[in-house]
Amino acid sequence: MDKISTFAHKNKQLNNVSKPELADILRGTISRLPKLPQSYWKVINDITACRTSRLGGHILKCEHCGHQVNLYNSCRNRHCPKCQTLAKARWLEKRMKELLPVNYYHIVFTLPDLLNPISLVNKKLVYNLLFKCVKETLLEAAGNPKNLGADIGFLTILHTWGQNLQFHPHIHCVVPAGGLHNNKWMHPKNNDFFISVKILSKLFRGKFLAYLKKNYQEKKISFHGKVCSQLEKDFNHLIDQLYKKNWVVYAKKPFGGPEKVLNYLGRYTHRIAISNNRIISYQNKNVTFYWKDYKDNNKRKIMLLSDTEFIRRFLLHILPENFVRIRSFGFLSNKSKKKKLSLCRKLLKVKVDKAEKLNWQELCLKLTGIDPGICDICNKGKFIVTGNIPEDKMWYDSS
Repeated sequence: MDKISTFAHKNKQLNNVSKPELADILRGTISRLPKLPQSYWKVINDITACRTSRLGGHILKCEHCGHQVNLYNSCRNRHCPKCQTLAKARWLEKRMKELLPVNYYHIVFTLPDLLNPISLVNKKLVYNLLFKCVKETLLEAAGNPKNLGADIGFLTILHTWGQNLQFHPHIHCVVPAGGLHNNKWMHPKNNDFFISVKILSKLFRGKFLAYLKKNYQEKKISFHGKVCSQLEKDFNHLIDQLYKKNWVVYAKKPFGGPEKVLNYLGRYTHRIAISNNRIISYQNKNVTFYWKDYKDNNKRKIMLLSDTEFIRRFLLHILPENFVRIRSFGFLSNKSKKKKLSLCRKLLKVKVDKAEKLNWQELCLKLTGIDPGICDICNKGKFIVTGNIPEDKMWYDSS
């Protein structure tokens, strides 16, 4: 039985959802899409096939009342809005064991929109540079004795979108308040964040532009299209413009304890460019959806786009294949975590309980109160698998 689709079926029965979804809009625009890379078509095919007969499935029957349902398999593509629930729950379960009894800070590093044309053509290179510079900026600034003077650990999450689906690459960071120095835990000198955002902004800007110039000199940057070709000719002017800009580094107030950190992570880690619950309607080749206008006191507004423009914006956020968009650094990095996190727990007197390992049904029940194995008609009997539904794939030509 497919775990994610079972849980989705229960949710749909409970909420009686009949709104349009991203998959519906993709199906409605496929014949009008331009030539796209094969990796983009893989995402499109997965999302449109998700929980349909194309992926096959199982026939379930309630052992109490005899109610029968066809349950189709999930695509499990990380860009699919239907397939993140269980992956997120499993990831959060692991992160819960790593939380420390200190305040946590939320910092956001954003690339200026002047870099958007280059970033779109060189996604993997630019995204890796973004991670590298965020890592070096935080570790260097925190290690300075004028600030904290300690080795810190932090989690980073890449987002490439704004609420209106436009291209807006930025990294969210979750940083524990404090770090390690000479086998001691160093607390911040005050309740404010231990590094000024002005310092972080200048350091981040300098590092990113230095690496960008190096990649340009080594001819590692591609300049495809009219806009990028012009930027290649005026590259030095672009660098001058970027040095003059104030790069946005935003630090929110610290979270009120580890539990609130988990709530935050649950909202941000496995998010995609747009969720199905933000889509209001799809009629006459137009899509309406909710968005939050951060420049207007976070007001919730409605946007209307043609379906092709809506999908164009969605496709901007498809990640390079096998690209890792959630990364940990410092004492939380995979290389250092086992040894240094244990030292952090010891210094902060954290008692580590042996975590209960839950199977996927128990995890769904714990997080949502929904038991995916119980019949939604009689609420008594359990579903049993009585047969398989074979796959019926129909792949669209990418030419």
